[in-house]
Amino acid sequence: MALLSRRLLPLCLRRGAPAAVARALSTATAPAPAFPSDGEEEDSITVKGVRISGRPLYMDMQATTPVDPRVLDAMLPFYLSRYGNPHSRTHLYGWESDAAVEAARARVASLVGADPREIFFTSGATECNNIAVKGVMRFYRDRRRHVITTQTEHKCVLDSCRYLQQEGFDVTYLPVRSDGLVDLAQLEDAIRPDTGLVSVMAVNNEIGVVQPLEEIGRICKEKGVPFHTDAAQALGKIPIDVNRMGIGLMSLSGHKIYGPKGVGALYLRRRPRIRVEPQMSGGGQERGIRSGTVPTPLVVGFGAACEIAAQEMDYDHRRVSALQQRLLDGIRAQVDEVVINGSMEHRYPGNLNLSFAYVEGESLLMGLKEVAVSSGSACTSASLEPSYVLRALGVEEDMAHTSIRFGMGRFTTEEEVDRAIELTVHQVKKLRDMSPLYEMAKAGIDLKSIEWSQH
Repeated sequence: MALLSRRLLPLCLRRGAPAAVARALSTATAPAPAFPSDGEEEDSITVKGVRISGRPLYMDMQATTPVDPRVLDAMLPFYLSRYGNPHSRTHLYGWESDAAVEAARARVASLVGADPREIFFTSGATECNNIAVKGVMRFYRDRRRHVITTQTEHKCVLDSCRYLQQEGFDVTYLPVRSDGLVDLAQLEDAIRPDTGLVSVMAVNNEIGVVQPLEEIGRICKEKGVPFHTDAAQALGKIPIDVNRMGIGLMSLSGHKIYGPKGVGALYLRRRPRIRVEPQMSGGGQERGIRSGTVPTPLVVGFGAACEIAAQEMDYDHRRVSALQQRLLDGIRAQVDEVVINGSMEHRYPGNLNLSFAYVEGESLLMGLKEVAVSSGSACTSASLEPSYVLRALGVEEDMAHTSIRFGMGRFTTEEEVDRAIELTVHQVKKLRDMSPLYEMAKAGIDLKSIEWSQH
């Protein structure tokens, strides 16, 4: 398969080539062989006590994306033959690895309109967010004691802010509107003379809304406050220009754009210079911002993923937009009481978060064993609490519990979307047939007017 990939991908995966061809060649999305145990059907798979007929359709692209085969091909030589440490300065192995790292750095920088010297490789967006939020505030601790963020940020940003609160910093958690967007007037009013950082996520990982980055950047520039954005879900999916948007710090991730897991990058503006206090002690790699050996294969893969995204972003966006509309129309044509969470106008189309009234979300998820979807962030999906992002939008608790996030991307096909529609509609109708609440609502009974007794 790897040999086939190397020979045919340059021809089949050119810009605009059908995504179905890419998917057919992708080792990342190929079905894995099933190993049935005694008494099981040959094609069935049992994982964690759940038995399914085969590998499910993958529609959880916000959690992670499959590695693009072209990315894998770029990485392989640095595992097998060019395996030198990029920090070894005395021989060819180190030199060629160092050159590959710097080429990847330039590709990442090019995708966001940055100088390569402003890109620092890390283990992922979570580490970037920790460096950005904690690092900036600790460096400027003598003059800046206040942080502004939103209630719908990724958990690692919120936890970093709570950690700073324990150190005596003040944090303002801005509410968002019912469409998930920040109120710019509220943001501007919240900035104080001692505000050291404004951190607002570019594209929300749960509901896909795109924040007005350029307007936020302009406000921050006028107030002289660094603007940080977690762009893990935005990179390669929407156009980003750090200079036009006034971004001072930005967190990026490799595995959200068809690159490898375990690598990310922090954008840190040079002019005007923004300083951070390193969060890790060590050998001083990445100009002291992030110590530790840079993993050349992962960095090369990240750079290749950024280069591909730059070439194919427009095509991917048009295609994913069509898939989103197909999914939404297909479900709404057969099921009523379906609510879209978050703005449809300001949204990345590959993320469609829907709530189904009178259906319990966990039951729906368990019923959709043939479709890999989630009820929210992969980082918080172990919790049985309703999504804090949806609650911040003002979604009632019962509706927040019914939400399902469908994630589509480069390798998603129309056939998969149609199958997801079929399975989702079937399961929602099945659960509603068993729901007395749905039956009462259809009979015109106002459920909110009922006083439920406790036994």
